[in-house]
Amino acid sequence: MNKYQHTLEKLENNTAKRSIALVIEGALIGVLAGLTAVLYRYCLTYAESGLYAVLNFIRGNAGVTALWFAALILMGCIVAKIVKWEPMAAGSGIPQVSGEVRGYLDQSFWRVILAKFTGGTLSIFGGLSLGREGPSIQLGAMVAKSYSRLRNYDKTTEIGLLSCGAGAGLAAAFNAPLAGIMFVLEEIHHTFDRTMLVAGLIATVCADFVAKIFFGQSAIFSFTTSTLALRYYWLLALLGILLGLAGAGYNFVMLKMQAFFHRLKKIPKEIRIAFVFVISGILGLTLPQVLAGGHSMIALLEHGKPELSMICILLVVKFLFSAVSFGCGAPGGIFFPLLILGAYIGAIFGNLSIHTLSLPNDLLPQFIVISMAGLFAGIVRAPITGIVLITEMTGNMHRMLDIAVVSSIAYIIANLLGSKPIYTSLLENILNKQTELEIKESAEKVLVTYVIPFDSPVCHKKICQIDWQKNTLVASIERDGHTITPKGDTEILPGDLLMVLIGRQYYAADYAAYEKLING
Repeated sequence: MNKYQHTLEKLENNTAKRSIALVIEGALIGVLAGLTAVLYRYCLTYAESGLYAVLNFIRGNAGVTALWFAALILMGCIVAKIVKWEPMAAGSGIPQVSGEVRGYLDQSFWRVILAKFTGGTLSIFGGLSLGREGPSIQLGAMVAKSYSRLRNYDKTTEIGLLSCGAGAGLAAAFNAPLAGIMFVLEEIHHTFDRTMLVAGLIATVCADFVAKIFFGQSAIFSFTTSTLALRYYWLLALLGILLGLAGAGYNFVMLKMQAFFHRLKKIPKEIRIAFVFVISGILGLTLPQVLAGGHSMIALLEHGKPELSMICILLVVKFLFSAVSFGCGAPGGIFFPLLILGAYIGAIFGNLSIHTLSLPNDLLPQFIVISMAGLFAGIVRAPITGIVLITEMTGNMHRMLDIAVVSSIAYIIANLLGSKPIYTSLLENILNKQTELEIKESAEKVLVTYVIPFDSPVCHKKICQIDWQKNTLVASIERDGHTITPKGDTEILPGDLLMVLIGRQYYAADYAAYEKLING
């Protein structure tokens, strides 16, 4: 371990300084990522407004309609060229950030930012059923990476800043700072690091403040919910089961659709994506509500009273078109569209429950809101993020128990069905399509933290009894507010925070090995 001695001494001297610097720079990253996400949000808002303006203009005019379809084909070809130029800009962006944090990917920040802005804006203007939230997370992370490279920071600091930027991007996209940091910890890091929690929270709060300057302080959703009597809580259990099944089904269809488009690789990507743009054009003339992110569908539930048959039609078409839009590889996320699907499942379930059990009509928004969180938990498998996200997006804390019940059940059902979290599966697909990342030999070490769960296979084992990777060193253990210098006979306990030094060259493989070792 002599080769690590200098690094370990430096670590002990600089850990406190690093934590303070990360917190301070987290605020700066929050502002920069927030401004980037705000600009992206503006681009997509104007693109969606322009889309519906065009659809209103061409209605009933065959000649202009033909020109619009020609424009859609052209936009599809341009988006395909953009994705071929920068493949990491395809899709959501969340798996790419997760892969970057784990050392599997090394994205070109300026290419991703440029491609995501142009490709994402064109995709929404073309009507594809994609969201802004995943791209905002990726853009925030890439802004943080550009700052890290500008300052020539080490990999450990860069990972911390990437996480701050990712959380800030989500916070600015949804006006949800707590959900931003929870998503980073729960979905990207899969661990609760105190320093990351504080730095990320500051970044997300700053990003949310920036977004509120431009978009105001009102909640994203304006549903007025009522209280569901406790004697009807069995309905929440049924709804949770339904959403767990729907979440597993959603993941299955999304991955199959992505695989289907991949099997068509002999057909030029320009034709594949342009074909989806043409489908968008047809839907724009027949069922325009399902286009783009789905804001018009939410507005219909918030301010209108659509018939149950129309709700069912919109749900099915939105689901299928979202699968096609995402499967073709265009830049854009699934975050907001899946919330729309959850809302419509809740609307159907609520309508049936109200009419069958003679419940008050004002309970319908309650079912809509909690179903968004439930489907999110079933698909993404991040229930805490879902609970916090929907609470922040509605500005209503009173429904947290209902949301938690449905989200927990949906999470359990999806797990029992063996459905993997969607972003985990998407990252695996990305890694399967690319060659192994080559990393130059380097003496640099990366500091990684792991929280030991109560059921971890390494619990109550001594350091010397664990099969550690040869290129790593357990640098310190934080326990009950105290820092322990580990020795061979040091016992690992539940709740310990392990700080592990990993050689930069072996970071990706060792990171994955330790996640499996610690979490089982």
